[in-house]
Amino acid sequence: MIIKRSISKEEITKLPKAAFPGNIHVIQTESEIEKAIAYLSSQQILGIDSETRPSFTKGQSHKVALLQISSEEFCFLFRLNLTGLPQSLIELLENPSIIKVGLSLRDDFMMLHKRAPFKQQACIELQDYVPSFGIQDKSLQKIYGILFDQKISKSQRLSNWEADVLSDAQKLYAATDAWTCLRIYKLLQELKDTGKFEMAPEEESLNADISAEHS
Repeated sequence: MIIKRSISKEEITKLPKAAFPGNIHVIQTESEIEKAIAYLSSQQILGIDSETRPSFTKGQSHKVALLQISSEEFCFLFRLNLTGLPQSLIELLENPSIIKVGLSLRDDFMMLHKRAPFKQQACIELQDYVPSFGIQDKSLQKIYGILFDQKISKSQRLSNWEADVLSDAQKLYAATDAWTCLRIYKLLQELKDTGKFEMAPEEESLNADISAEHS
């Protein structure tokens, strides 16, 4: 597999949409939390992301409303605006045996720490991980586009994550973001283990080679 270093916005717009294909569970009661954590604790690697209600008023901000945690088959949407950050969820984030993969994790955890103090462990930041594969882009949408030839829709990003009921579009958006982080990491790990990848040549050096051939 040849991994491109970058992808343009124009190229992204032409790609088919990615969508989480598994089961999405909205978690907002204590019993739902315990069942979700029991399942997630049995996994070795998880994709994570969070959503916060956007503020359109200067000086106003909101706490994290949603924490989404995904395996390949299931994504759980924890409605923190209703439940707070429960101890069992904190223990999952602190568990050194379960890898948590995300993008812009520093921002996610900075916001989550406003709900409760904890020390996250075994976290993989994709922005730090992908450069070793030659990928220069840092956005989740572009990294996923490079590796999977699909685009992640951003249409729900500024929607109300504290709504009484999350829409199907919101749920799919949230689940897809967490799941794609997991997919990116798993693919790159597989390519790393097998060595079946090549970095695309630098554009400047490629142009130089072409010029040399025709001189």
